[in-house]
Amino acid sequence: MSPGTGAFKLLAADEPPAVLEAGRDGQSCFVIVVDHAGHRIPRRLGNLGLPPEELSRHIAWDIGGLAVALQVAAALDASLLAQNYSRLVIDCNRDPKVATSIPTVGESVQIPGNMALGEAEIAARRAEIFDPYHERLRALLDERQAAGRPTILVAQHTMTDIFKGTRRDMHAAVLYNRDRRFAGLVLESLRREAGLLIADNEPYFVSDETDYTIPRHGEARGLPHVEIEIRQDLVGDEAGQAEWARRITRTLQDAEQAFLGGFR
Repeated sequence: MSPGTGAFKLLAADEPPAVLEAGRDGQSCFVIVVDHAGHRIPRRLGNLGLPPEELSRHIAWDIGGLAVALQVAAALDASLLAQNYSRLVIDCNRDPKVATSIPTVGESVQIPGNMALGEAEIAARRAEIFDPYHERLRALLDERQAAGRPTILVAQHTMTDIFKGTRRDMHAAVLYNRDRRFAGLVLESLRREAGLLIADNEPYFVSDETDYTIPRHGEARGLPHVEIEIRQDLVGDEAGQAEWARRITRTLQDAEQAFLGGFR
């Protein structure tokens, strides 16, 4: 019996697909992705053995990330792809070969439903959640390349204001790995705003082990790209989400103009 079918079918027919898509025909250069947009758990997995309050925390999703990204995408006329299911089921920004692809611990919380999984259970999560997300992004980028359309890839994330008891002072962070071309322009633009502390590759940085989307879709294609982290307490309500959406929109427009100007 093949993984993801029959007895190993993960998603029921009436459950949402893995990928949320908006603005497919967007005319801007930007493609925005939200790897940790949703906190939904497939019914078959129950609550992964966790109390409901844990599934609303950062360990399950990037709080506020999708709301900001949707507003940015609408303002820029950009295409957006987001993951509907929780990173506790399978992390769509991790290589499936990495141990943390299906986490057994979130911060300090054990995840009983991810312990001692069989090969078929792991394969079903990849086949029904991870693969459709990245296949859809790959297809979108292929379509744009075939049409000769320039593309800038933006990965929107959010981070906790307190991590393991330590408060983070930065309001947001700009992340990258081997290619700083576009990320550096985003960083410069955000740092021009008074009163903001914007971190450079902190408290995280992009790497092949800790990330998948930027290395496999941005770097591998030579696309200009950036990963943006916003502190979650700043985007936990509609007012904060709207404020940061306006800020990120302006920043991306400024960076795009500077980046494309360098090729003229």
